[in-house]
This record gives sequence, C-alpha cells and structure tokens, in this order.
Amino acid sequence: MVDDLDHLDDLPKHDANHVAEEKAETAFQGRLTASGRFILQRADRKDYGTDFEIEVVDQEQATNVRVHVQLKGTERPLNADASLSIEVSRSNLNYLLMHPHSFYAAYHIPTSSLRICPAEAVLHQYEHAGKNWTHQQSLTVNFSDELTNARLDRLATLARSAARAARDRRIEQTRAATGDVAGLVRRRIPDIHVPDDPALAGQILEQLYNQDADAVISAAFDRFEAVFGVGNEAMAPAYMAEVNLGMAGLSRSRARIEDAVTFFRNQLDLGRYERGSLSYTIGNAFSALGQEEDAKAAYEAALADLAFANTPDLASQGHKNLGTSFERLGDEKRAVEHYREALRLNPHLPEGHNALAQFHVRQGEWKNALAHLDQAIFTDPTRAKAARVAGWRANVLFNMGEGSTAFREINSLLVQADCELWIWPFFARLVASFGRTTTENARQALGFWHRYVGAHPESSGGRRELLLATLYLRAEGQDVGRTYAEFRAEFERQIEHIDVQDEAAFLWDRLGHWAQDESGWAEAERCFRKAYDLAGGHYGYCLGTALNFLGRFEESLPILREQAERIQSDAMSWFQLGAAYGDLGQSAQAIDAYEKALALDPDYDLAMFNLGGAHWNSGEKIEALAVWTSAIDRYPDHELTAKLRRDMPIFFPPKGRAS
Repeated sequence: MVDDLDHLDDLPKHDANHVAEEKAETAFQGRLTASGRFILQRADRKDYGTDFEIEVVDQEQATNVRVHVQLKGTERPLNADASLSIEVSRSNLNYLLMHPHSFYAAYHIPTSSLRICPAEAVLHQYEHAGKNWTHQQSLTVNFSDELTNARLDRLATLARSAARAARDRRIEQTRAATGDVAGLVRRRIPDIHVPDDPALAGQILEQLYNQDADAVISAAFDRFEAVFGVGNEAMAPAYMAEVNLGMAGLSRSRARIEDAVTFFRNQLDLGRYERGSLSYTIGNAFSALGQEEDAKAAYEAALADLAFANTPDLASQGHKNLGTSFERLGDEKRAVEHYREALRLNPHLPEGHNALAQFHVRQGEWKNALAHLDQAIFTDPTRAKAARVAGWRANVLFNMGEGSTAFREINSLLVQADCELWIWPFFARLVASFGRTTTENARQALGFWHRYVGAHPESSGGRRELLLATLYLRAEGQDVGRTYAEFRAEFERQIEHIDVQDEAAFLWDRLGHWAQDESGWAEAERCFRKAYDLAGGHYGYCLGTALNFLGRFEESLPILREQAERIQSDAMSWFQLGAAYGDLGQSAQAIDAYEKALALDPDYDLAMFNLGGAHWNSGEKIEALAVWTSAIDRYPDHELTAKLRRDMPIFFPPKGRAS
C-alpha cells in the first residue's frame, strides 16, 4: 500500500512582495554596475525592505566609504505629478540617518524606473512642514528624482570627499600630542554637512559666504563642487571665498584660485554680472597668486568700469587693492596715492587705513601709523586675521615709548593664542626686542615670558628671555623680590632647557656678575667657569678675575694671558694679567703687563699704583718711588694715596707735614 504523500507538496507561496523586492534588487544592482561608482557590499532583506550597504569606487579603487540604502519595490500607481510615494516607519528613517548620505531607493515596476530620495531630504521636509511629526509612527517618502548614473556619480564624489575630510580630522587629532588636543579643537574650522541637493546646498553656500565664513566654505569646497559640478555658476561663492583666503594668505589650494580666474573670466562674456565687479574679483585672484602685473591690469579695468557705476565702496576697495599691487611691484609712491584715494571714497575702509599705517611704520612715522591703525576696524574675520592690527599697534606703541599700552594690547590678545597661531610667535619677537629697553617694560615682560613658557614649556628662547628680564632689572638696580640664592634655584631649573650654548654662557656670565656684586667670589667663579666652559672666548676675563680674587693665580694666569694677548687686548685684561704675575712673584712680567695697560688707558689709576708696587717688589726702589709720586700727584684723594702716606711716611709724608 502506497502512503498518501500529497501533504508534502503543500509549499510556501511566492509572496508578491518578494517578487517586487527581487525585481527591485535586480534593477538596483544593474544600476550600480552601470554607474561604475559603487559596488554592493551587503544586502539584508528585512521586514521593512532591503537594506543595502554600497561602497564607493574611485578610479577603480575600493575606498571603504560606505553608503546605506533602503530599497523598496512597488507596483502602486504614480501620483498626479508623476512622483512616487511610499510609506516608511519613522524608526526606519532614524535608522538611515545614523550614516551620512543614506538614501531611499524605489523601483517602480510598471515603468521600470528607479527613484532616489535622500534620507536627510525626508527629515528636511518634515522639519520644515510646520507640524510636530516626531511621534508619528509612519512617514511618507516622496520620490521624484531618477536614480541615474550621473546621480550616483555625484553621490559617490560627495560621500568620498566627506569621508576623506572626516578621516583627516581624526588623523590630525591622533597625531597631536595629548596636551595639544584642546588647542587643536579650538583652532579647527567647523565642519559642515553638504547635502546631496543642489538647491539646498546652494542656499547653504550663499548664506555662509554672506556671513564671511570663507574658511568653512574652503574646508567643504570639494563637497560643494561634487554637488554642483566643476565650473557650475552656483560655485561662484566658493571661488570667491577661496580668493578671499588667498588674499589673506590663508588659502591651501593655489589650483582653486587658478580655477577661479578661469571661472570669472568666463562670466565676463556671459553678461550676468557687472563687469567692474568681475574684474575686481579677477584682480584679487591674480594678487592672491602673486601675479601682480596681471592683478594691476584687472584692477585698472575694474576701476574704469566702476567709474560709471554708483559703487563708491567697491571702487574704494579697488583703489586699495591696486595700491597693494603697486607696492608689491616696488612703486610705493603710486601705492600711497591709491590708498589715499581709497580713503577719500570711503573714509572708514579698514584695509585702506591698515595699508597707510604699514607705510608710516616703514617710514618710522609712529604717530601717523597709530592714527590709521586706530581706524582699521575689521568686521570680516578673515581680513582681520590678515591685518593683525592689534599686533602692529603694539609694535608702534613700543616704538613710541608707550610700553605699558603696548603690553595691554598684547595681554588682551593672549586669550586667543590657542586659536590664532600667529599671536605667540609675533609677540615673542616683539617683547624680545623691546622687553629690556626700560625697567617698566622688563617688569611687564616678566609676566609675558612666564605665560609664554607655560604655553611653550620646551621653548629655549622663552626661558632665556625670562631669565634675562630678571637679570636686567637687577642690573638696573631694581628690586626683583628675590635673593641671589632664591633666583639661582629658578635659574638652574630654567637653564637646563636652554639648548644654545652661547645663550646659556651669557646667562651664566650675568649670574656670575650678580654673585660678584655681592662679593661671593667663589660662587662668581663657579658661574664664570660655566660660561667659559660653554663658550670660551671673552668669558675668560671674568673667570680669570674671579680666580685672582680667590688667590688662585696659577689657574688664572694662562686664562688671562690668552685674554690679554689674543682675545680681549684691553687695559683691564692687561691689568688682571699683571696682578696674576705680581702675586706669583714674576715682577718683570707684571711690570710689562701694567705698562701695557697704561699705554691703552693712561688714566687707569689702579694700574699706575700697581706698577709702582711691581717695581718695588723687584727691588727697583727708585722707579717705584717715581711711579708712586706721579700717581699721588694725579690722584691726591685716592685711597691708595692715603695708604702710601700712611705706610711710607718717610717718602710720602701726610698732607700738611713737611718732608
């Protein structure tokens, strides 16, 4: 008997939805292949549709840049406007929004057409619909755009650019030292998301440009270009932003500025923009490229056109920029004429005031320079960074002898130093130049250098200047609030970080003089020896002198002989050498050294008295008495005159007593 097996033929029915999804998947994969810009990495069929993960291909290279796609297949009729509407759950939209550039794709089976709707476009639609949609369970996705090869190419370029920018930001942070991350974040240019929607991207670009966000536009330049296409008219604000950055010396892409020249020259022939304005922009681009002859010609063309237009502000800026071209071409007289014409047309033009201020700085006309700097008030942050008005004002104030006011300018800007990288190095050079010209400046400089070293702990120059400021104040008789011992402790902490031997030697020498002034000859010798060991040369004089005072004449003699005979052949070197010879009992050599000192400086009183002593010690009594008599006649009130009268009254009776 054969069993009844018919129940085994009761199989699952092929759901119509599965059929639609399979057709959609086939069409979608075919479109990806045809585009050549994406490869399918993963497909996962779920109860809310098929979730695809596709990877961007760039010049036949896999990029690991992934885009998430939710694919739907449907046979429902099109809307009256030929669009297609499909309902999705709100949570499904949230799911796609976790990744940038995710999109919905729909395959309309009756027309065999693939459609695309970016997930962010759905969000934008509901956010701007004026109703609270966040608690809805379902949303409607409207598909009106075809998913063409061109659209996939645009999306791939956009996603690749955005991913590269995000990667570079991560790597920049990873490379930075941990202590530098906070400053890096503060300096970082804000990143924006450029949507895959030319109309919306165009609105964003225009608003950014109108708000002077040139650096933000530049950072997203490739993404805007991916959305609009190379040379598209909508790219005009992006090109202008890049030119503005170039004028300020902040552009990172010469090629973009070169493209801007071509772009705006093409616009000249289209008649859509005022020619004077276009020529002005072309001049800016050439100037940013350093092609000043071309820039000058473009500015002159712009001013010729603007002469017939009621645009005094633009004409004013044109004259200022033309003046800059003349200045860079070496014609300062013509430059100044245009700067002044710029201010005649617009007395409040900050660029004009700044340009004239720089002219007066070069002439050393500090009062005139300050008057213009005080009127160079920038509201455009890019131009303000390029002008660095507060820095130049501090420079002028120092030159005018107004150090306190200059330091107020400096201190007000230090809070921005993490964001504006020019601030610390610019002011460090300025304070190094003027910080020790007066005691008042030096006191202010001390505070500056403490803050500088705190921000740059590895800075050899900052630590050097910190020590020099204190040593300068002390040498000028100012109370530095510390004893020698207290300062020496700080000195030795700082000197370890000073890596230039000559600079360290100078500092040890200065410290030695402080010790010497307090008659601490052993400590002075230690410091002078440090200087001599580091740099040799003229530092031997102070070391030899200290050794003489310590009675270590055998050590001092070769050092002082080198000073007197080869390095520093002056009266003081020969005197100290004579002292060493004399105390070693080498009277003849001492006499020779003292005579050479007096030949160089006939008024060297100590050399004259010591010369007499050297003759006396060598047994040359008559010569000694002759020298001492001459010395007493020349220096009757000298302490050594009193000593001779006291010790040798038979030869040199006290004043008022007959011999």
